[in-house]
Amino acid sequence: MNAERTASPKTAVVTGAGSGIGRSVALELLAAGWSVALAGRRAETLEETAALAPKEGGAALCVRTDVSRPEDVAALFARVGEGFGRLDLLFNNAGTFGPGGVPVEELPYDAWRHVVDTNLNGAFLCAQAAFRQMKGQDPQGGRIINNGSVSAHAPRPNSVAYTATKHALTGLTKSLSLDGRPYRIAVGQIDIGNAATDMTERMQSGILQANGQLASEPVMDVSDVARTVRHMAELPLEANVQFATVLATNMPYVGRG
Repeated sequence: MNAERTASPKTAVVTGAGSGIGRSVALELLAAGWSVALAGRRAETLEETAALAPKEGGAALCVRTDVSRPEDVAALFARVGEGFGRLDLLFNNAGTFGPGGVPVEELPYDAWRHVVDTNLNGAFLCAQAAFRQMKGQDPQGGRIINNGSVSAHAPRPNSVAYTATKHALTGLTKSLSLDGRPYRIAVGQIDIGNAATDMTERMQSGILQANGQLASEPVMDVSDVARTVRHMAELPLEANVQFATVLATNMPYVGRG
């Protein structure tokens, strides 16, 4: 454990912290002593996450936030600055799959726009706000980890909005990583496949494959994802995991079928 880690608690913002991967990562960080701002659209689920944290862990700050709204994002990072004094980590996690199983020719524009506003525009707004805070604080620097998904590499059938935004996140990650170098801002991405959450429940009962068949897919424990994010987060800023892929070992991703 480095001297900076023992001197004062590390501070983080986790978006989409009210459920799933965001909740698991927030709890992992809190248990490790981080102070964590829990951001999400529903205040009650954020409070539920905070209540699950160990009493001897770090401090939790619940901030109701719609990441697609610039004013919400500005208010979130202002609260973090006031409450924690600095920002060491943004886990850019908030996202939505959108209407599942809808063919591209039938996808309403409003549904497309909602996915883009949440997954891409929201990630940009949060990264921009974190970048400003990390660049201006003393000591300078921090880390941003974007939640990409294996859909940043390969699509599922009928997932055009989700897949397009996850591919775009890879470009966001690379560009931010380059722009952050002069300011000790490290930026990486974790691409997750089949973590067991509410969003992936349908995978165990049967989900459409590229060959047109329905098949059950294996999932992994979401805590395995959380530990990976924590590892990335706790590296010194001189080291960076640029891209990590964490997936259920036997999911149909590597190879054909």
